[in-house]
Amino acid sequence: MDRLIHKIRPQLLSWLHRSRSGAVSYFARRFSYKEVKRATDGFHRIIYSDSHGTAYKARFQDGEIALVKEVNDLDQGDDVFYREVQLLGRLHHRHLLALKGFSMGQKRLLVFDNIENGSLKEHLNDPLKTPLNWKTRLQIAIGVAAALEYLFLFSNLSMYHVSISSSNIMLDENFNAKLSNFGLLSPDGNYAAMPQPPSAEECMDGSGGNIIFQLGVVLLELITGQSSEKGSTDLIQWIQGSRFRSSMQMMIDPDLGNTYNSKQLKNLLAVARLCITSGDKPKFSIPQIFRYVQNSFH
Repeated sequence: MDRLIHKIRPQLLSWLHRSRSGAVSYFARRFSYKEVKRATDGFHRIIYSDSHGTAYKARFQDGEIALVKEVNDLDQGDDVFYREVQLLGRLHHRHLLALKGFSMGQKRLLVFDNIENGSLKEHLNDPLKTPLNWKTRLQIAIGVAAALEYLFLFSNLSMYHVSISSSNIMLDENFNAKLSNFGLLSPDGNYAAMPQPPSAEECMDGSGGNIIFQLGVVLLELITGQSSEKGSTDLIQWIQGSRFRSSMQMMIDPDLGNTYNSKQLKNLLAVARLCITSGDKPKFSIPQIFRYVQNSFH
């Protein structure tokens, strides 16, 4: 499969390059700054925020709910921002938030598609939310891995940043996982949106451990229902420890009850451990990890 990916990538990228003409408006609607500011309650409805940017929940007057991302680099020229809008508008995958539009004013903003059910973190940590069942959690894991495979397949685009956590994985009305934290490199090598991840080639040759580690953490959170954010290392230490199998039953999310498939859970836990313990130089690729996660379903 990896050989096939390497073989067809040039043709895919050539097709993509040929399709790079057209106005920004062809790919995305321009929202008025005032409209977006009102929809985000004056930029107070924060979904997640880190050193690289902030994402907001927006509810527009027609009732539609969307995610609005602030582009941090205000020093970049308008042409770089428009280029980002064009290229993000060409990314289409059922597990990526689709770009709907953009806005320019005091902030440069990207408007993404529906986030009806909020973030994965909300459903794992909020006691007022109905717990996710095992089948839904497994489908989320497969969806996240599928989106990563798609992004890295097109890695020769002038992207790349991608980052995943339970905070920035969104869930639509059918609880399909949607990655929301990805962006482009500007021509001078500075980030047009957020920080750079490993490229697909780096993942293939073993230096792309960061995104694989992040995926492992998300898988672990799906299994345990616990958060690894805010500096907590308990989950990571547990999965890396030599006695994790003997304590596995105590770590499974009690909200799952007895509804999960024990074999599937153990398989997914094995993938999570593989991702987390692989270090900075994993000996496997994103497509391989996707297949491992898919095989957990059987």
